[in-house]
Amino acid sequence: MKIMTKGLEKYEAMVLSCMDPRIQPKVYRYLRDKKLTGKYSAFTIAGAAIGVTHKKFKKWHSTFIDNLSTSIKLHKIKKVIVINHKDCGAAKIVNGKKKFTSNIEDRIHKDSFKKIKKILSKKYPYLKVDFKILSLKD
Repeated sequence: MKIMTKGLEKYEAMVLSCMDPRIQPKVYRYLRDKKLTGKYSAFTIAGAAIGVTHKKFKKWHSTFIDNLSTSIKLHKIKKVIVINHKDCGAAKIVNGKKKFTSNIEDRIHKDSFKKIKKILSKKYPYLKVDFKILSLKD
C-alpha cells in the first residue's frame, strides 16, 4: 500500500479555464491529448484569463493568485495553462453594450493573455505560461 504524503505531490501545471459548461468537454479533451490527465490542478472561473485580469472582475484577481500560490506550494507546478474560448460570456460583459464581433472578442482574449503574462512574469518569473483559445464549434 502506497502512502501519499500530503503537500508533496508534484504535478505538471495549473490549468485556468472558463466555467462555461459548453467548453468543459473540450478542455478535458485538449488536456487529455496533451497527456496531462491527472497531472494538473484546476482553477475554473468565468472568462478564465478575462475573469482574473479585467477590472470588471477585480474581486476575483486575488482569489486566482492565492489559488495559484497554493498550487505552487502543494503541487510544485512549473507551468500555467490558460484556456479561454470563443463565444465567451465574460468577453461580452467586458465589451458592454457595444457591438460584439469576432475581432473584438479576439482582442479581449489577447489583452487578457498579455495582462496575465505580465502579472505572472512579475510575481512568478520561473513559471512557464501557455495560452489556448478553444472554439465551441470543433
